Amino acid sequence: MSIFRWLNVLAVLALLGSAIYAYRIKYQTIYYGEQITKLKNQNQRERDSIAVLRAEWAHLTRPTRIQSLAEQHLDLKQLTVDQIVQVTDLPDQPPRQDNIARKLETLGIGDMITPRDPRAAAAAATTPGSRARQER
Repeated sequence: MSIFRWLNVLAVLALLGSAIYAYRIKYQTIYYGEQITKLKNQNQRERDSIAVLRAEWAHLTRPTRIQSLAEQHLDLKQLTVDQIVQVTDLPDQPPRQDNIARKLETLGIGDMITPRDPRAAAAAATTPGSRARQER
């Protein structure tokens, strides 16, 4: 009969282990359910705040409000016909030049030869000062 006793003890231990496991799973499920509910509530609060911000933005960017603020603070005048010009009447934009290029031109070395340009290297070989540069 001792074998039946060991089987009974083993069955009771298995029953206790499965009860503890089921208890743990149950409370983990409840915990995760609460976490999901909290996240849903937080998500809804964020959506509500976004809706409020969109409503405020729509209120602040109303064309009538902007027009009244422009009239109040910018002191704009009506556009007259003599203010309208053709594109061809506009002056040409000056060429863009950076500070480094301007300084190089003032030093007289703005048109230096780069080693990557073979045509410029050939043209430089025919100039009088090029032989002195090659010898250095």
